[in-house]
Amino acid sequence: MVEQRFCKPSVVGSIPTTGSTLNKGFLTILRQGSDLELSKVQHLCNNPRTKSISPRTKPRNSDWPRKVGFGRQSVTVYRRESPSGGFGYMVANYAAGKRRFDSYSTEAEALAEAQLLVRQLSERQVVAASMTNGQASEYAAAVLTLKPHGVTLTSAADTLAKCLETVRDLSSLLAAVQFYAARQKRVTPKPVSEVVAELLAVKESRNAATRYLQDLRVRLARFADAFRKDCCDVTTAEVQAWLDSLSLSRQSYKNFRTVAHLFFEFAVARGYAADNPIAGSESLTVGSGDVEIFTPAEIRRLLAAATPDFLPCLALGAFAGLRSAEIERLAWADIRLAERHIVIGASKAKTASRRVVPISDNLASWLASYAAQTGTVWKGTHEAFYITQQTTAAATAVPADEQNSTPARPALKWKQNALRHSYASYRFALTNDAGRVAGECGNSAAVIHRHYRELVKLADAERWFAVMPDAEANIVTMPLAARA
Repeated sequence: MVEQRFCKPSVVGSIPTTGSTLNKGFLTILRQGSDLELSKVQHLCNNPRTKSISPRTKPRNSDWPRKVGFGRQSVTVYRRESPSGGFGYMVANYAAGKRRFDSYSTEAEALAEAQLLVRQLSERQVVAASMTNGQASEYAAAVLTLKPHGVTLTSAADTLAKCLETVRDLSSLLAAVQFYAARQKRVTPKPVSEVVAELLAVKESRNAATRYLQDLRVRLARFADAFRKDCCDVTTAEVQAWLDSLSLSRQSYKNFRTVAHLFFEFAVARGYAADNPIAGSESLTVGSGDVEIFTPAEIRRLLAAATPDFLPCLALGAFAGLRSAEIERLAWADIRLAERHIVIGASKAKTASRRVVPISDNLASWLASYAAQTGTVWKGTHEAFYITQQTTAAATAVPADEQNSTPARPALKWKQNALRHSYASYRFALTNDAGRVAGECGNSAAVIHRHYRELVKLADAERWFAVMPDAEANIVTMPLAARA
């Protein structure tokens, strides 16, 4: 019978411990008293798998993770050991529908936030349970609105609430978003001077009026000289400072601002600027002011002092109410003396709308000697037209005549737009028909009422349209008020 004895491991391993699989097998062999060779038992003892398997020990941090509860809701707080040996804390946040971990540096902060979060989640359940059908419909509509953007209602509401803490109201928030989006647009940098040249070229190709183009050139030249940079780099503050530095009247300020606004609209449309900085600059309103007119005696003196080339222009403004720009563009072919009307084509009218103006008896008399003329009524330049206005007014001065005991008469002062204002005032007094006068002047009945109502008396109107040249032509007189 083989002697039963335990083996001692020689190199690796140890006597199997109680409970291990190999230990049970080992004891079974000994009990059975099998006639095994000692070498086989020794091999079994030296097998590495006969190492002791230590039972699982209890985790050191058995208090983590922690759950913070309120009502039927709970929030889990985790603790993680950092590589430096410290601890960090994370709160599992399901408020937005998907889990995210909010990190905190201290246990107290993490637990406090967890308590706040779990209360909010619990309150949501209460609110959800008490929702009316209308509120539920609003919720569903909001969810559907946000669905194409991949944003949950909770995330949208949280973000919106944070934004409103800064901008206070929805309109300001939208404006801020639009401003940001405009600034993120890709633009093609281009100097202001080059964009000015391009704008003028486009206007010329579209057959803009000569006078209009000249006004653009003058104003934009000053603008380009002040801003020697790319369009996209010009700011509202810079433009406002420039406008203020010009020290202009309210009307001139408005005119410069209008041209600058046109310039940046052109630039934005062509990708040279992200937005129009003029939109944020100060806008001034210009009052109508007092309407200045000439008296019948004054227009007689002006006509007497006018040169032959300027006299028809003077008469057309005084007795037909044409604008100066319209007179500069008017051709003799547009004046139908035989038919007793003037045709102002759309290309020549300020409002780009065709109109027909009646020729009064006295206007026909002043124009009779020019019936054979062709081409444009005014042959000179735009600048010469306005210079001639001033020189004509200056020529009305009359020196004293001691022999005839006639005192000196000072020159008349030229009144801006007074010819047209005089026509509208006297014509309205004569016809008492605002709509009719508005059609002749190319504006609205409201403008006629606002500016010319009860400005002159009927007797003055009759004297105005009775101003005739000294040598009248052979013209049949027709009542002015009766003609269309």
